Amino acid sequence: MTQNSSTSHPKGLYFIFVTAMSERLSYYGMRAIFTLYLVKALMMDKELASMIYGNYTGLVYLTPLIGGYIADRYWGMRRSIFWGAVMMLFGQLFMFFSALYYENAELTRWLMYGGLGMLIFGNGFFKPCVSSLVGQLYEPNDKRLDSAYTIFYMGVNVGALIAPLICGWLGDTGNPADFKWGFLAATIGMSGSLILYVFLKDRYLIDPKGVPLGVEAAGKAVKKETTEKSELPKRSVAEFVLWSVAAVGLFAVFHYLARFDLIGAFIFASCLVVPAFVLTDRSLAKIERERIWVIFIMAFFVIFFWSAFEQAGASLTYFADEQTNRNILGWTMPASFFQSFNAVFVVLFAPLVALLWPALAKRNIDPASPTKQAIGMFLLSVGYLVIAFGVKGAAPGMKVSMLWLVGLYFIHTLGELSLSPIGLSMVNKLSPVRFASLLMGIWYLANATANKFAGMLSGLYPEAGVTKHFLGYGINTLFDFFMLFVIMSGVASVVLFILSKTLQKMMNGVR
Repeated sequence: MTQNSSTSHPKGLYFIFVTAMSERLSYYGMRAIFTLYLVKALMMDKELASMIYGNYTGLVYLTPLIGGYIADRYWGMRRSIFWGAVMMLFGQLFMFFSALYYENAELTRWLMYGGLGMLIFGNGFFKPCVSSLVGQLYEPNDKRLDSAYTIFYMGVNVGALIAPLICGWLGDTGNPADFKWGFLAATIGMSGSLILYVFLKDRYLIDPKGVPLGVEAAGKAVKKETTEKSELPKRSVAEFVLWSVAAVGLFAVFHYLARFDLIGAFIFASCLVVPAFVLTDRSLAKIERERIWVIFIMAFFVIFFWSAFEQAGASLTYFADEQTNRNILGWTMPASFFQSFNAVFVVLFAPLVALLWPALAKRNIDPASPTKQAIGMFLLSVGYLVIAFGVKGAAPGMKVSMLWLVGLYFIHTLGELSLSPIGLSMVNKLSPVRFASLLMGIWYLANATANKFAGMLSGLYPEAGVTKHFLGYGINTLFDFFMLFVIMSGVASVVLFILSKTLQKMMNGVR
């Protein structure tokens, strides 16, 4: 069976699958115990821990903008992936030493923030390039691409499945001194990803014609093509000054008027300025600009999805730890283990979804990308509706069946499979090649905004005798808290369904 057949996939896809799986083992392993480490070892309150969590995960998805830009213009994808992996390896080592000396408050915080910084920037170089390389393994308009990204996404979630089990089992023991072993396991996972990449990249990272992928920066390649009509964008000094002033102005509005913290103001300002900066590029043809508009509109909607979905690492972990009955035949399941349920369901159902989309395409009934993502948003709302009624009337401190939380993760996984891999595929199909990594970075910028927003929303987690407010909505019970996400994601799904046909037209033939 040839590589270009309608059912097989390039071997490079499975190489990227394993490389991303190892890296995600590192990321999700650290994330599974991070907020627990902050609360139980460093003795932070939940609101502060949620803020740090939101800042970290937000910046993790912001730096792909920088990494994508450098990969496109200067380094190429291969070099960016290598240095990103190296930085993340050292970041995990710093987290290990932070937990090793957790009783020394000043030293451990310096080590922790240093480790978080290296993880943030390393991820910025690694993540957009790995995601973009998946699409470059295929010819343009290859119908296998949605399926390929679903398979890639399954690899990511194999790592996400294993990570909380290993790092949670080693680190989430009830003894603050054991968190270091969880972070050490994450370090080993990152080492595996780096070693695998270094030794096998030349063999598997090739396009359908056998040409090595990611060796040269895409921008440099475009510049060499003198016959190509679209050249690299050229910006005047005045334009850069204008956009810089706009960025500073928006930052001031978010920080001083909206009262966001420095990192939140920076992320939200970037979320508005960077897409506008790209859209005003004069080298874009009409069709290119319309397709990029679709990417940005969809990115806006996924903010609502991920801000609710990413409660897994914060408020849902608090809920699992404090108000979920985790006793199974006398054994108490660590709260961090619940973060594996989503990944378990992804691994089980991703192969079926990967077969579903090509099967529907053969019958010409495959929904367009915006419709698929609207379905994902709706399922997210349903998941929170289920758990909201599961905790309705539960007294503070009362433990409820774990089936409610497992049910939420199951429904959310179905929504995730309809939204996330499809979004990655859509960005790849709609992006001009000279902006491939940069636009993937902007897609992740929406995730950055969502993760920061997720941390802010997690800070609304109810406490006994305290009423918290969000845009006039009062929260003093778990039912109130979960219904906030039902309303937010439900409204977003309805609006996206209404817009889906218009967005499909703007995609100009791409599905």
